[in-house]
Amino acid sequence: MATVKLPTQPAAELTFAGGVRPKIANVDFDLGVTYFAYPSERLPGETNGINYWEAAIRGDRRITEDIHIAAGYAYSPDVSNTGAWSQYAAAGIGCDVPGRLLPQHLAVSFTAAAGYSWFGNQAAQLGGFPLPAYLNWQAGVTFTHKAFNLDLRYYDTNLSKENCFVFTGDPNARSGGHVNPVTNPDGLVSNWCGATFVAKAWFAFN
Repeated sequence: MATVKLPTQPAAELTFAGGVRPKIANVDFDLGVTYFAYPSERLPGETNGINYWEAAIRGDRRITEDIHIAAGYAYSPDVSNTGAWSQYAAAGIGCDVPGRLLPQHLAVSFTAAAGYSWFGNQAAQLGGFPLPAYLNWQAGVTFTHKAFNLDLRYYDTNLSKENCFVFTGDPNARSGGHVNPVTNPDGLVSNWCGATFVAKAWFAFN
């Protein structure tokens, strides 16, 4: 469960996921389905809400004792209930700091990844045009001490502020951007999609 700030004003985002994690030929796979629910939307709009689901496959392989690579693909037939399908492909690399260089019970890993999202056409009542495709990338470090984990990570994207508005429908968007007569005739811009730094902490019990 996560708090969110979205145009439809839901109370929260609820994520339900399930899948399997088989190992085939030294590759750890993760195959799953995720459903995103947004309860108590006060402004459901033309799509009558933005609940949707996606399926994903991911593979992770260790190529040396300290280095591993990963790649994945995700698909949704109707992203955010807009009528547009979505596809996402990504790849990344991780490097674990050798344990002999660290204090006892502490593990540190550095990871970086990049991905690309592209979409089909939205429903006619939303304009009938495809949502803007974009690149995203991230890099960070994860510290693990027994069951406790701390991840510090930087995220960024090449999505323009104009296309950020097209993609999110930010109700606080402002004018002054480049006009696109089809997707953004008012030239509205949003800051919702800019670079950001995220710190995340969690406990994992095996």
